[in-house]
Amino acid sequence: MTLFNFLFKKSNSGCPRCLGKGFVDWEDIKRLNKQLKWAPGPCAYCTATGKASEEMLTNVAVDTTYLTIDLPESEIEKIKNKDEETIEKGRLQELFVESIIKYIEYHYVQENMDAESIAHLYLSTEDEKAPFSVEKENLIQYINKIIELKKSEGN
Repeated sequence: MTLFNFLFKKSNSGCPRCLGKGFVDWEDIKRLNKQLKWAPGPCAYCTATGKASEEMLTNVAVDTTYLTIDLPESEIEKIKNKDEETIEKGRLQELFVESIIKYIEYHYVQENMDAESIAHLYLSTEDEKAPFSVEKENLIQYINKIIELKKSEGN
């Protein structure tokens, strides 16, 4: 590396996802419009350091839903390298989450169903080997979060 490159080399920047905290909280989730898609936890964008790499800033949108802290490093590298198959997997996961949110909102608002009834209905139609299968208890908790958000939007 030349002296010129060394002097003007960009250092790691503050993370735009967690705002340098290393942890994504509810305020970050709301700011990035990822309610119902993310939960608070260590920041995957900066690997909980508070500083995002230039590679991440250049190649990955800050609100990429698929980029989570529990992904294997190999999958994160594929996201950074814009691997088409990985990007498609993330897009499909996001579409699934959006469709389940709409499904739940419809049954709550239009059909006046409660969380337990919606969960039962959904699970009765879900394929046992569905790529995004969920347990009933977790599904009911998630449905209740969607219902709470719907109620707060109505106020």
